[in-house]
Amino acid sequence: MTIADIKKTAEGKMAKTIEAFKAELQKIRTGRAHPGILDQVHVDYYGSMVPISQVANVSLLDARTISVQPWEKGMGAKIEKAIRESDLGLNPSAQGDLLRVPMPPLTEERRKDLTKVVRHAGEESKVAVRNLRREANEHLKKLLKDKAVTEDEERRAQDDVQKLTDRTVADIDKLVHSKEAEILAV
Repeated sequence: MTIADIKKTAEGKMAKTIEAFKAELQKIRTGRAHPGILDQVHVDYYGSMVPISQVANVSLLDARTISVQPWEKGMGAKIEKAIRESDLGLNPSAQGDLLRVPMPPLTEERRKDLTKVVRHAGEESKVAVRNLRREANEHLKKLLKDKAVTEDEERRAQDDVQKLTDRTVADIDKLVHSKEAEILAV
């Protein structure tokens, strides 16, 4: 493994960490409706559990209401049941084939709890990034020990990995702050 390989691997893994963090943030409810909130809800479709988006059209009716239009007639009741039983605290109402899922406004206490959840998820992502930095530095030290690189090259590579880590942590902080602002906006 060369220094370039180590840097590239670390950069790729850090990018994946940010993508996973973004996906985690999508699951956190903000009081505003967005179709992605139902991505984690699975419904029984002929014996297998599939996401709602694979059995229905999920779209927005307005800022606080999601509409779910099943592709098959008999799926409406199953989708409604799956949404009710999810841990999202949503209460869909059926209007013929169409399901309306209103998003209840969040209380101030719930908003503060959600900001704590966001901060905690951000900290977990930062820990993952720091672990990736440690892993990359260990590989660099091994190269130095095997005399595959000079001390100066190893030091420069460690500095580059640190800069990459700092950039990634800053990106995570920006995501945390924007999600907090979104949650606290009334």
